[in-house]
Amino acid sequence: MKIAVIPARAGSKRILKKNIKFFCGKPMIAWAIEKAKESNFFDEIIVSTDDNEIMNIANQYGAKTPFKRLEKLADDYTVTVPVIENAILECEKIGWDIDYACCIYPCSPFVKVDDFKLSFEKMISGHFDFIYPVTEYNHPVLRAMKFSKNNKMEFLFPENEMTRTQDLDILYHDTGQFYWGKRNAWVNNKKMHTDGTSFPIPSWRVVDIDNEDDWKRAEIMFNYINKLL
Repeated sequence: MKIAVIPARAGSKRILKKNIKFFCGKPMIAWAIEKAKESNFFDEIIVSTDDNEIMNIANQYGAKTPFKRLEKLADDYTVTVPVIENAILECEKIGWDIDYACCIYPCSPFVKVDDFKLSFEKMISGHFDFIYPVTEYNHPVLRAMKFSKNNKMEFLFPENEMTRTQDLDILYHDTGQFYWGKRNAWVNNKKMHTDGTSFPIPSWRVVDIDNEDDWKRAEIMFNYINKLL
């Protein structure tokens, strides 16, 4: 059994009610739920939350909320793995036989439906515990600079000052959109990144939404991309 778990706590600080704030005409979480439904790849789609309002909205858009998340798993310091572990164990209490769980972050409007299936197939064929989307840094990190004490610029990696950017290794970062994992990998508290592999996606489908400027930029990009598709 393959399930999608969308973790959506209530206590967002930088953007109030971030997970259910309207984004391009719908509550933000609705986009993640609808993409998961449209994929036809999950046996169940659930939302893990500590908030009744989020539960109601999730239900309206077709996700299930078979349990309410504990407060100790909904604070500012809780990481992803124990939240998904909790979701798996709670769902197993009601009789679900779970083999794989895909954590889909609620603020992921740029996820494509095919991403779920293609990444899953790569995870299974390579016998990995996890898989998650990554994208290239827009500029080579190995040529990063900072201000020095005398207000000049200095390289973090001075050995690369005279190296052409095209001669440096391509580096990637986690897009923060979704994470496929085997049931036992989640429950045994394995590390999503180093115990897994990656699924590269283009940088134009990646926006980290942390503040109001990010939100506006994401809406502009979303509307523009969807007009072209």
